[in-house]
Amino acid sequence: MKKSITFLLSASLLLTACGNQQASSAPKEVKGKRIAVIRNLGTDDHTKQFIDGAKKEGSKLGLKVDTFLSNGNDAKFKQLVDQAVLKKYDGIILSHGKEDYSYELVKKVSDAGIKVVTFDTKSDKAGKVIKNVVATSQDDHELAKLSLDELVKGKKQPVKVLKLWVGPGFLPLDRREEIFKQYVSDGKIKVIDTIGPTNFDDVSGDVKKKTLATLSKYDEKEIDAVWGSWDEMTKGAYLAFKEKKRTTPIYSIDISNQDINFIKSKNSNWKSTASVNPKIIGITDVRLLAKQLNNEKVPSTYLFKPVQIKQDQLKADSTMENLSSTVKSFGDKGLFQSDWMK
Repeated sequence: MKKSITFLLSASLLLTACGNQQASSAPKEVKGKRIAVIRNLGTDDHTKQFIDGAKKEGSKLGLKVDTFLSNGNDAKFKQLVDQAVLKKYDGIILSHGKEDYSYELVKKVSDAGIKVVTFDTKSDKAGKVIKNVVATSQDDHELAKLSLDELVKGKKQPVKVLKLWVGPGFLPLDRREEIFKQYVSDGKIKVIDTIGPTNFDDVSGDVKKKTLATLSKYDEKEIDAVWGSWDEMTKGAYLAFKEKKRTTPIYSIDISNQDINFIKSKNSNWKSTASVNPKIIGITDVRLLAKQLNNEKVPSTYLFKPVQIKQDQLKADSTMENLSSTVKSFGDKGLFQSDWMK
C-alpha cells in the first residue's frame, strides 16, 4: 500500500521549534537555516531529553528546527529521511538508524549536498566516514564496562545474571554486547536468562510482563543481579521485581528523570546506571551541524564519554536538570561551542 509523503509526515510525531528568538550573533551562514532531527525511536524519556536539547540549542543558534520520531518503524524512518531531502533541509541529524541500511541512507543525504550529523547510526564503510557527515555516538564499550564492573564488585564470581538485551541490529546495544560477552568468557558472569522487548511501542511494559513470567521460573537465590543494556528495558524489570517484592540488585545503562525517581526511591534495588546526558547529546549534535553550516572544522567522529551514577549520589530533589551539581561531569562542558555560540 503506497502512502503519500505528506501523509507520512502528518502521521509521524512531529515537534517543531521555529526558532523565533534567533541568536543575534549567529553568522549569516547559520541564521534562519532549516534543520531536521529524525530519530528512529518513540517518546521515551531519553528521546525527550535528546529532542529538548536539540530544539533549545537550535533556537539559541538561530536555526529553525523540525523534529520527527518514527517510533522504531524502519520504513517510516527511511521515508522521513527521503522527505527531508526533498524538502531541501540545510542540515539533518539522524538518530538510531539500523545498521543494515543506514550507510546508504546517510550517503543519500550527503550526496544531496545536505550537511549531516548522526547519532548511534552507522555512517561509515571500512572505517571511512562519508563526506559532509559527523558520526557521533556514546562510548558504548565504556558504558558496558562501567555498569558491569559495578555489577560484579564484591560478589562471588561468576555472578548469576538476568540479562536485558535485544539484538542484533541495534548498533549501541550490539556494541555493549561485545563487552558483555568478554565478561562471560572471562568467567565473571553467567547468564541465567535473557529478556528483550518485541513491542517497541511500549518497551517498558513489554519487558515488565516478560520479567514477571521469567521470575516465576527462578527462586530468588538463582539470580544474583540484573543487567540492563538500555534503561527503557530496565524500568520494566525494576517494576516487575518490585511487584514480586524481590530485592535483587539492578545495574543499567542510560538515565532519565523516571530512572532517577526509581533509583532514589525508598529501599530501591536499582543501584547504579552508566550514562551520557542525553540532553547534552542533542545540544552537541546541533552545535556540530551549525559548525558545518558555517564551514568550520569538525571531526568526522566523536564519542561521548559516560559517567557512573550511583544511588548514593542522588539527593531527594535530584532530576536530570540538576544532576550535574552532584555528578560534575554530567553537565554541559561547552563541547564544540564556537565563540559566536556562547
